[in-house]
Amino acid sequence: MFTLLVDFADKISFFNVFRYITFRTGGALITSALIVFIFGPTIINSLRLRQGKGQPIRADGPQTHFKKAGTPTMGGLMILSGIIGSSVLWANLSSIYVWVVLLVTVGFGSIGFYDDYLKVTKQSHLGFSGKARLAIEFVIAAIAAWVIMHNGQAPFSSSLTFPFAKEFLINLGWFFVPFSCFVIVGAGNAVNLTDGLDGLAIVPIMIAAASFGVIAYLSGNAVFAEYLQIHFVPGTGELAVVLGAVIGAGLGFLL
Repeated sequence: MFTLLVDFADKISFFNVFRYITFRTGGALITSALIVFIFGPTIINSLRLRQGKGQPIRADGPQTHFKKAGTPTMGGLMILSGIIGSSVLWANLSSIYVWVVLLVTVGFGSIGFYDDYLKVTKQSHLGFSGKARLAIEFVIAAIAAWVIMHNGQAPFSSSLTFPFAKEFLINLGWFFVPFSCFVIVGAGNAVNLTDGLDGLAIVPIMIAAASFGVIAYLSGNAVFAEYLQIHFVPGTGELAVVLGAVIGAGLGFLL
């Protein structure tokens, strides 16, 4: 939708607003929230009917978790639907960073879906093998890191940079790929731990998404990057749109 409307900007001046990342971020937030809010109840009812007893609860877990017995799992389907649908509508899909983030999101989401599917069908809390799950996650993360490394701007594409210290770079070379894998897989499983402990990881996800969205927007804006003395990375500003969709999906999920 972004490309289509911008093409008409020369004829209809109002469509110029779609060139602004801030406007499209707000649009992505509202759209994803509406997608989850409107279709969420239908998805929840369908999951409840299909799953019956819901996800099994670990016997060695906190007593408070037994209150969740019968709650349908796979609710992440709602969040993923909102994020993907809204991102496709509002983000500039010519940015490689958008595709990389969506690849990791869909990839990890698919692993989680399969894990929940096994737990429900087998009525066991074991689910997908931990080693197999980590192996697949590392493969997905490695692909994402390789794409960033080969499409990014040298020398930043394989280096660690530090805010407010533009001249200080640590070039990791090919070690950038395993380092990135560790960060991506570690962050993904940190969400699993948070969800397991608190029962709801969406609020920390929304906070992290908002923080990362601001960083991505500033880093992708040449004027702000120069003023704040941080590295300018073309194309990263579009991630703010995707992260706006994450926040919107989270709000819809909570509602």
